[in-house]
Amino acid sequence: MITSNQNSKIKLVRALLGRSKERREAGAFIAEGVRLVEEAVKANWICRFALYDETLSERGMVQVESLKVRGVDVEEVSASVMKSISETETPQGILAVLELTNLPIPQPANFILIPDQVRDPGNLGTLLRSAAASDVQAVLLPPETTDAFAPKVLRSGMGAHFRLPIHSLGWDEIEKVIKSEGLNVLVADMNGQSCWETDLRQPVALIIGSEADGASESARKLANGNISIPMSGETESLNAGVAGS
Repeated sequence: MITSNQNSKIKLVRALLGRSKERREAGAFIAEGVRLVEEAVKANWICRFALYDETLSERGMVQVESLKVRGVDVEEVSASVMKSISETETPQGILAVLELTNLPIPQPANFILIPDQVRDPGNLGTLLRSAAASDVQAVLLPPETTDAFAPKVLRSGMGAHFRLPIHSLGWDEIEKVIKSEGLNVLVADMNGQSCWETDLRQPVALIIGSEADGASESARKLANGNISIPMSGETESLNAGVAGS
């Protein structure tokens, strides 16, 4: 049992829960909580190691056993150690260190989401969750969008990361994908054409900008048109998570 916060695995977990740079350099990220670990196991995601404590539920222990059967290094830690590394106020008693890999973009791709300048982790996670439920085939993240594998984004995504191709790309690379797939690029904009009047049957890339700044100039250069959600009353705007959903 791991009882020291100075253990090398505990130090790695702390680093991966921090900056995106640490995750990129290590090529790994953290899935914390029964639901996320369960989704990772279901998706056969590569797991480097997993940690759990005595408070773990029966449902969580099922995942521990599944990981052990697959030959994953699974260790018990003290409840105090788990609490010290947990990102939540009430730890569920399990986390896994997973490979930072990207699911391939399907060919052909006719529905792609591009969250542009979306910096709020909750909004990005909501967009990913809705995308996974709406048959979006891939999500492309420009440089100014927050890290999709940050802990808060993962929690808000509710397992979408394990079902949806998510790629962080520069605008030149995004443009190549758009052109290769022949996508019609639409930017969500309050002055755009109503979504009820827009033909969405053709292959499309939908760009959702942040509520504060909207879409970037780089995004607008790629756009063929704007699309909006008609709103009644005195509502001025919707946040990116709600608008994209």
